[in-house]
Amino acid sequence: MHFSALDWTILVAVYVAMVGGVLLLKPFMRSVVDFLAAGRTAGRYLLSVSQGVAALGAITVVGYLEQNFVAGFSLTWWGFSQAIVILILTVSGFVIYRFRQTRSLTLPEFFERRYSRRFRVFTGMLAFVAGLINFGIFPAVGARFFIHYIGLPDSISIAGLAIGTFPLLMVILLGTAIFFVFTGGQVAVIITDFVQGVFVNLVFIVVVVFLLAQVDWIHIFEALAMAPDNASLINPYKTSQVSDFNFWYFLIGTIGVVYVVMSWQGTQAYNASARSAHEAKMGQVLTNWREHPWKLFVLIVPVIAYTVLHHPDFAAQATTVNDLLARAESETIRNQLRGPAVLVTMLPAGLLGAFAAVMLTAFVSTHDTYLHSWGSIFIQDVVMPIRRKPFTPEQHMLALRWSIVGVAVFIFLFSLLFQQSQYIWLFFAITGAIFAGGSGAVLIGGLYWKRGTTAAAWSAMLTGSSIAVGGIIIHQLVDDFPVNGQEFWGIAMAASTIVYVAVSLLGPKKTFDLDRLLHRGSHALEGEMEIVGATPSRGFRVLGVGREFTRGDRALYLVTYAWVGAWTLVFIVGTVINLARDVDDAAWAGFWQGYVYLMVVVSSVVVLWFAIGGFRDIRAMLGRLAVMRRDDQDDGWVRDP
Repeated sequence: MHFSALDWTILVAVYVAMVGGVLLLKPFMRSVVDFLAAGRTAGRYLLSVSQGVAALGAITVVGYLEQNFVAGFSLTWWGFSQAIVILILTVSGFVIYRFRQTRSLTLPEFFERRYSRRFRVFTGMLAFVAGLINFGIFPAVGARFFIHYIGLPDSISIAGLAIGTFPLLMVILLGTAIFFVFTGGQVAVIITDFVQGVFVNLVFIVVVVFLLAQVDWIHIFEALAMAPDNASLINPYKTSQVSDFNFWYFLIGTIGVVYVVMSWQGTQAYNASARSAHEAKMGQVLTNWREHPWKLFVLIVPVIAYTVLHHPDFAAQATTVNDLLARAESETIRNQLRGPAVLVTMLPAGLLGAFAAVMLTAFVSTHDTYLHSWGSIFIQDVVMPIRRKPFTPEQHMLALRWSIVGVAVFIFLFSLLFQQSQYIWLFFAITGAIFAGGSGAVLIGGLYWKRGTTAAAWSAMLTGSSIAVGGIIIHQLVDDFPVNGQEFWGIAMAASTIVYVAVSLLGPKKTFDLDRLLHRGSHALEGEMEIVGATPSRGFRVLGVGREFTRGDRALYLVTYAWVGAWTLVFIVGTVINLARDVDDAAWAGFWQGYVYLMVVVSSVVVLWFAIGGFRDIRAMLGRLAVMRRDDQDDGWVRDP
């Protein structure tokens, strides 16, 4: 066992604080809409940080460590060009703003309002099944991390009976996540996820600074230079031989950024939790900043890991790491545990426990959010629409809780039995495409195109899911199939979009009343839009600024445009230079060193900035929940004729 008394003290203290925080929030959850969407009372910073850490999770951290060990700095470079795409999406409020205007609690509920009830049931079941399969490996990856990182034995003797540590740990961790959801619903999930997110980002920065103090840049770049030709970990323009995580992986991901905005439902409750459409939009704008701390961490740790395992000056540490990895049952599992094993050999007592606490909070934040999402979707979008009458509030809450327990039981059994054979991110891509392969076309078309038809929606969803399921079956039957999970996702997106447009154009020329769906014009609802100023100038309108913007909102937009634009310019200039001449690795090494130091500073500012804004949002949110009137009919049942 690698842990000291100090490490255990930190881990246990964080666990107790998490549980105590949930108990304090229990009185604020008083209705179905509180359970499902925190009463639609959340502010931008609370939304941004909470959703970020919920989407991150222990499995995502492990997945990124695995990915960047293979790709090095190259994906970060290509991400500079993707940043401008993300900026355009966030400042425009693409999909997010209009979806919040519909006041739908789930995406399939929107599909009923836009298409039909049968389509809601179908997409609800499809989202639920895809989510369960995708979610199925989460407990296994998290439990394996803790077993190998802490150094736990394979079994523990309780009352003379040997119990496997792996299933026991999954039960404890899943039980904690269930407790969070049961006790306070989305109210507890969103607030505890925020506090955990602040803690996670702070520890990430401390670990990065410590590692950079232990391993100098000379060793780092000497090790990275050992990579094979055209599989460079430093120069992104020499990566043609990088397998899986290459240019095509990035290109498909960039297209997917646009296509799957809000399509994936793992964190679906956050889509409905904002106190207004404007706050939902601003929360997405903050995404351009909130990701810096964890992106810095998952970039530096794999680079340090590669250095330790390849540079001769770290031979002793490499031997220790390889001894730890020898316990893993397959090459796939060893790939997942490589980064954590290096951290075990590098981090001192105290910081070792702090990182374990980070992974604990990340595990719980993702699992409580996903349990809430998939359990809610099954009741809201499969069970409820086929009933002849709505649930009573008491029946509704009971059904939601039992559904969440059922999801937990399934993913526990799935994690025990499923043998993972792909990188985590490739598994995510292909399982996510079961739903998201077609849902992007259906969602975007439904929100922005009056001509989109119900027949087109059915056709697009069936096309996307069929391609994804086919990809899963092929990968289970054929080893080393040349089309990976990311590429199957790309095929599904393209085919579904073509089918949606074609079927809509070939069908009856009918139009849908989007104003009614989005509560605009004569259908506007009181209190949904807060006008704080006159119509902005044309220049500001071009930038996405509207009448709901305060002076601070405008300042945030301008700073965000400047930041992202600067990195886009860096990408363009760098590309031109590399096309004009061959840039050596030494120049790239200098660039990456400067980039990392800058990100340490920026990430530190972001943590403080978002912490202040988020705690202010929590205070305002609890104030609203304490006094607002609940409507028992606000439960996701579509009552409109």
